[in-house]
Amino acid sequence: MTPPTHLDPSELGNKHYWETTYSNDLTTHTQNPTCTGTIWFSTSNASPLTIAHLLSLSPPLPKPTTTFLDLGTGNGEMLFRLRSEGGFTGKMLGIDYSPASIELAMRVARQKGYDTDEEIRFREWDILREPTAENGWDEGQFDVVLDKGTFDAISLNEESDGLGRRVCEGYRDRVVEMVKVGGRFLVTSCNWTESELKEWFEAKVGDGSNHGFEFEGRVEYPKFRFGGNEGQSVYGQGSTT
Repeated sequence: MTPPTHLDPSELGNKHYWETTYSNDLTTHTQNPTCTGTIWFSTSNASPLTIAHLLSLSPPLPKPTTTFLDLGTGNGEMLFRLRSEGGFTGKMLGIDYSPASIELAMRVARQKGYDTDEEIRFREWDILREPTAENGWDEGQFDVVLDKGTFDAISLNEESDGLGRRVCEGYRDRVVEMVKVGGRFLVTSCNWTESELKEWFEAKVGDGSNHGFEFEGRVEYPKFRFGGNEGQSVYGQGSTT
């Protein structure tokens, strides 16, 4: 795979930044339980638009049995809304590499009345550094895998993997292992264009990997115009295995 031009590294790509962020959110939530932390892309209505996209699919996703994995779950907001607004009641799991994120998500889940052993579970997991689906990942595969800003953050990490690549270059192959055959991966980004997301995630003939997704459609976000050109500040892309 030949990736698009890398983004310049930023503190938003570092685990310490997110652990500090969610630790602060935990403190705030303890002091004021109505404050449940930052909801990423809230100004673009990313969560409701993603749910609307999922509900519009044909054939429809079966609400009692469709399983969801939320990568970089943060405070768990996406999964809560899938249940309360989308009406989905199947297995849901949120993972994050920040222990404070998982503690916050579990606190908020219990506050909302969810069973964190059965209805919505959360787990500390570093998708880039923990064992893969083929070697130690014991949660199985999911019908729908969601990424709301996680790939954006990973793309800002300057570290390299064991192959000498920026860590973001290994993300696609890790995600593919967690999606059922015929399942879906929805990625929401403010750092990458639609064409760049396709370069990152679509399967390419001759790239040395059998992994990848097939572009299915996009989540439409509010558009802006500048200099006669039209664009979106946030892109949501749906792909299938």
